[in-house]
Amino acid sequence: MGKFSMSRFFGIDDDYETDEQQVEPSQEPTEPQSVVAKRPRHDNKVVSINAPRPGVNKISLYEPRLYSDVQEIASQLLANQAVIVNFSRIDDATARRIVDFLTGTVYAIDGDIERIGNPIFLCTPHNFEISGDLSASINETFK
Repeated sequence: MGKFSMSRFFGIDDDYETDEQQVEPSQEPTEPQSVVAKRPRHDNKVVSINAPRPGVNKISLYEPRLYSDVQEIASQLLANQAVIVNFSRIDDATARRIVDFLTGTVYAIDGDIERIGNPIFLCTPHNFEISGDLSASINETFK
């Protein structure tokens, strides 16, 4: 470094001392640097009411007319969806066979099956909880 003087400090110095070091450009190739573009952060607090929400449980309604309809009902249970089955349009023997099949399906998925009406059953997978008691009111209504 050169001498320190007041005139140089204020830029009046006519004598230019150069203490610059000669920097030679390097001959090594430089690696290109990647530039990361930042995305604007959106903190939208608005949620559409009609948009599908993750984790929403669904209840499907079925009114089987043939024994083969039980496969579709069981697939709904296997997809962790509750099912309400109305047996009013099927004969009693076929309804018993369907209930037996659904009882096995519900047992396999650790679910539950309950009678909620005279010909109506509610089948739920393990992620549903059934509370309340309808048996007293069912017996009084359908005497």
